Amino acid sequence: MNLSIEYNIIIAYVVGLFLLYILGWLLVVPRKFLLRLILNGIIGALVLFFINMAGKSFGIYVGINPITALIVGFLGIPGVILLIVLQYIV
Repeated sequence: MNLSIEYNIIIAYVVGLFLLYILGWLLVVPRKFLLRLILNGIIGALVLFFINMAGKSFGIYVGINPITALIVGFLGIPGVILLIVLQYIV
């Protein structure tokens, strides 16, 4: 009987360490994702700003807001084209 209790304790420690590892991993990964999201949003806003400056003579204007900045930040040039096409469709 004593032997089975020791196995249960060992299993409990292993499960606890595993859960602690998972919790630590969950706290680190979102921070990296959040920083990448912010950086892509800033880059997207800058690209949209320069597109708007260059597009004044052609009548091209895309509003700069967090959603459009993130679309351009994630998709790059295809994101800019997507936003311009969507603007003319809608």
